[in-house]
Amino acid sequence: MRIAITGSSGLIGSALVRSLEADGHRVTRLVRRAPRSADEVRWEPLSGRLDPRALAGCAAVVHLAGAGIGDHRWTAAYREEIRDSRVLGTTAVAKAVAEAAAAPDAPPAVLVSASAIGIYGDGGSEALDEDSPSGEGFLADVCREWEAAAAPAAEAGVRTVLARTGLVVSRHGGAWKRLFPLFRLGLGGPLGNGRQYWSFIALHDHVAALRHALATGTLSGPVNLTAPLPVTNREVARVMGRVLHRPALLPAPAPALRLALGGMAADVLASQRVLPGRLLGSGFEFAYPDVESAVRAALAEEGHASAR
Repeated sequence: MRIAITGSSGLIGSALVRSLEADGHRVTRLVRRAPRSADEVRWEPLSGRLDPRALAGCAAVVHLAGAGIGDHRWTAAYREEIRDSRVLGTTAVAKAVAEAAAAPDAPPAVLVSASAIGIYGDGGSEALDEDSPSGEGFLADVCREWEAAAAPAAEAGVRTVLARTGLVVSRHGGAWKRLFPLFRLGLGGPLGNGRQYWSFIALHDHVAALRHALATGTLSGPVNLTAPLPVTNREVARVMGRVLHRPALLPAPAPALRLALGGMAADVLASQRVLPGRLLGSGFEFAYPDVESAVRAALAEEGHASAR
């Protein structure tokens, strides 16, 4: 099967490409620079340029591209970049998929488009699933626009999955990339009061869930990509300390986090107890359902492939 992927050089995208190619699938990488190989096609997400002919013969499209949430402080300019990279990029992909679907030459059957559990806002201790309402705040607003931008593909009859990603447990990217060095130095601990829920997913399970979404024809609309056993940040700190054999006692106070992280602190301190109802209901099985097994899996990860 031939699959087009945006964001193929990122943490999740590169792991997905390795997994697919290992099983004999052909991957077309949509890149924002000049192509360097026959399996690359250039697109321009911010200007909305993606030639639908690039998707001809692709059975599926996976859209993962977007500016990193934790890459920079959330200045007004970077907030705009976070939003535009998601909304404009998804609009370009969805429109190209819709146009390709109208062509007679093997149109894409499915679009899996990234989203995030940030759409739920701060839910406290309430269990949240795909039927829960969206919340408030910058990330929730961005996620609503992000998901809405995928509508052209769904309206064209292409099965569209909105993959609402949790915190990916990996040594090579995301929040855990920052946690591992701190805990190894004995500087880790709960963030804020530690009572906020973190909904995580092992990188291995995230890739497996994306592939499950591609292959499972009954899945469409929002699908939470989170492990079934979310835990509080205090429990995350305990597990990290135990696995790495380091103390994990001293909390990072909320005011200090806000000063250090700016707007991103709201996401770190928010509580999101998200459950993967639709994944489990469709028969998906997690290899690492609890946070300790996910952390141990991250420690055993192979080196992250360099960006292409």
